[in-house]
Amino acid sequence: MDNKIRSAVFPVAGRGTRFLPATKASPKEMLPIVDKPLIQYAVEEAIDAGATKLIFVTGSSKRAIEDHFDADPELEQALRKSGKDELLKSIQDIVPDGVSCIYIRQGEPLGLGHAVLCARVAVGDEPFFVHLADDLIAGDPPCLTQMADEYARHGGSVIAVETVPKEETSSYGIVAVDDSNRITEIVEKPAPAKAPSNSAVVGRYLLAPEIFDKLETTGRGAGGEIQLTDAIADLLHESPVYAYSFSGERFDCGSKLGYLKATIAYGLDHDEIGEALREHLRELLRD
Repeated sequence: MDNKIRSAVFPVAGRGTRFLPATKASPKEMLPIVDKPLIQYAVEEAIDAGATKLIFVTGSSKRAIEDHFDADPELEQALRKSGKDELLKSIQDIVPDGVSCIYIRQGEPLGLGHAVLCARVAVGDEPFFVHLADDLIAGDPPCLTQMADEYARHGGSVIAVETVPKEETSSYGIVAVDDSNRITEIVEKPAPAKAPSNSAVVGRYLLAPEIFDKLETTGRGAGGEIQLTDAIADLLHESPVYAYSFSGERFDCGSKLGYLKATIAYGLDHDEIGEALREHLRELLRD
């Protein structure tokens, strides 16, 4: 069995209304964590896990994402003339040789399940990653690499999960598992009293291609959208899907507080500014 995962799907059609007015003209996936946008962290994680086909499911006002991963000869020439070699290298190596970018327009905002279905033609009949860029996970190795290793062990679909407080289950897809971590039930945003556990799905999936057939027949669910969770629930009856508790720290960059926490954490770990930021925070805490 060929265990290599070649395709990574990035659903980036959402409007990011929680960050308005910052996202009025710029995609939420382009919000920077220190000096790189969220979508670049996502792409780097997928490439690290072996993906060579990057599939962006986009919407209107998302052209900045395509521009970011395209070459900019004028900027490169200006940096070269200025002798700014490190900055030049930082924009030249965003997408390595041998890695392709594909952009697919999601015509209607019909939910995550529909966005994944839009990528079917590009993915083909192979397992693939789905990466939600506003779930930033600092892991070593990166989360998708961990999941690819897990997939290599058993060959079933893999979904990243994290334990959340019981009162927060209504914000997540929630899973129940057996002794082998095979998912036996998955429910989209259940009330705490009806949640099968407090093990929550986060923004990383490694899915068998059979999910596309399930998505074709999945009706609209929670929020009037085609939910990926509902399609996975159908898949459970025919194909194994495993919950994977990843190693690393997750930041919910879809929320303002989570975004600020990520900025601080990555800033403290940044070679250029880490020590200065740490000292600044110490001064603030002393005041």
